Amino acid sequence: MKILITGGAGFVGSHLADKLHGEGHDITVIDNLSTGSYQNVAHLEGQERFRFIIETVLNESLMEELIRETDRVFHMASAVGVKLIMEHPVKTIETIFRGTDVVLGSCARYRKRVLIPSTSEVYGKSSEVPFAEDNDILKGSTSKHRWAYACAKELDEFLALAHFKETRLPVAVVRLFNTVGPRQTGQYGMVVPNFVKAAVRNEPLIVHGDGGQSRCFGHVLDVVGALAKTLETPECFGQVMNIGNAEEVTIKQLAEKAIALTGSRSEIKYIPYEEAYGEGFEDMRRRVPSLEKAARLIGYQPTRTLNEIINDVAQQFREELKSETASA
Repeated sequence: MKILITGGAGFVGSHLADKLHGEGHDITVIDNLSTGSYQNVAHLEGQERFRFIIETVLNESLMEELIRETDRVFHMASAVGVKLIMEHPVKTIETIFRGTDVVLGSCARYRKRVLIPSTSEVYGKSSEVPFAEDNDILKGSTSKHRWAYACAKELDEFLALAHFKETRLPVAVVRLFNTVGPRQTGQYGMVVPNFVKAAVRNEPLIVHGDGGQSRCFGHVLDVVGALAKTLETPECFGQVMNIGNAEEVTIKQLAEKAIALTGSRSEIKYIPYEEAYGEGFEDMRRRVPSLEKAARLIGYQPTRTLNEIINDVAQQFREELKSETASA
């Protein structure tokens, strides 16, 4: 098949490109490299059945041409990370919703199967744990920029489901819960790469708040397998589905685990949220997915543990450190 991956030079998108190219599909990646990295797909460029285009998904004429000639569309292009959201809220909202509108418009015109990734952020401050897809959701005030990303992705979901309702567009929405693994950077506030990189370098691990807030982390290889299977499962069309891992850990425990598994001499340092993100930042205490729907629709069962995730990420940062030392 011919497959288009927007944002395919990003962390998740590049792993998806690897998987689908390895299965024999023709892959086109479009990415403007605003948050993605050429290094994530450099090993694919020059190979048969792979094409890389450096451009934005907001180029409507190009997107229409690419979507017309493809069989499947994975719309992975998006603004990512809490830090980016807080620093550039306008860019966050515009990039997310306008890009999704462009992609869905052409997919509807040419009747292409399309996957729209959403995020666990849309559950907001809900205390109904674990989070199920049909649960009510609770957001903070619009004066709190922290919620801009969640609201923009929620609007993506509404638009995708509206296309399904009106024309039965074969579109599926997946809410990703803290996907982590090799190639992910901590540039925009991602906690696992930040912790592991600091631990490998024996630097302080910075915990925001008291560290009692809990999260669940899914290995990127488990996640991309689920994404690929979703578009080949018609029962997923017109549905919203959680993808991630239900293994819950507090941020304090995560820091301790990163130090233990890397054999680090690092210490843990606690700072207020305001120091990291500015005044008025809000966070949710727990974020745990219900994976029952994913298990029912696509047989999804995550297989990689948090320990494996940390070890895989640590290997990446050890290699980077070794390279830096050799070139110094």
